[in-house]
Amino acid sequence: MTALLVGVGVALALEGAAYALAPEAMKRFLLQILDMPGDQLRIAGLVALVSGVALVAFLGA
Repeated sequence: MTALLVGVGVALALEGAAYALAPEAMKRFLLQILDMPGDQLRIAGLVALVSGVALVAFLGA
């Protein structure tokens, strides 16, 4: 459970850093996401999911 909370904390820190360091770039990025087709977002999400699980599995081994 502690590892999960650490992971959530790291994710929040990275997300916060992106908005704090480059708020205008993040706005542009979010506008681009709104224009993307749903299937493309789904594929990007699946790639991120698989990459994250693989990274956690690799680091946990």
